[in-house]
Amino acid sequence: MNETTNTRIAEAGTPSTKAGPLDINQIQAILPHRYPLLLIDRVLEIERKKKIVAIKNVTINEPFFQGHFPGFPIMPGVLIVEAMAQAGGALLLTEVEDRSGKLIVFTGIEKAKFRRPVVPGDQLRLEVEMLVWKEIGTAIAVRIGGQAFVDGKRVCEATLSCQLVDRPSEPAAAAEGE
Repeated sequence: MNETTNTRIAEAGTPSTKAGPLDINQIQAILPHRYPLLLIDRVLEIERKKKIVAIKNVTINEPFFQGHFPGFPIMPGVLIVEAMAQAGGALLLTEVEDRSGKLIVFTGIEKAKFRRPVVPGDQLRLEVEMLVWKEIGTAIAVRIGGQAFVDGKRVCEATLSCQLVDRPSEPAAAAEGE
């Protein structure tokens, strides 16, 4: 991590501070996702425990376009929802000191609506707001409201529930083989 990354991530964890933008390297310092499943390219704004605005550039090079659908490429709706969840995950993980030992998992998807197809060349603007933030001991559970826009038009919306869990340790057999 470079100094800029540390500063911007630290700013995201400072009360009443807006932070951003974050580039792809800074996003990868926060999220565990990698190609082909890292679905946010840039964070424009983070407001601590409140909201995040992120961008996903949709290109024909995405692996899912090979089969969804040949001759009529459309981004799968489930991946749009996943992109919203990743933006929410970035918002949550900026609050966690030892994020390398944690994962965020879906616990619910509600009220998902898909209004327009997302196609190569589109830029998704992901706007996610924190609806509920619960801390029980070391566990954190959140409920977020997400919307995705292309050219100012809403293409998707959903309410998502996620929980922060400990990353499983490597199986003993894998450790013995090293």
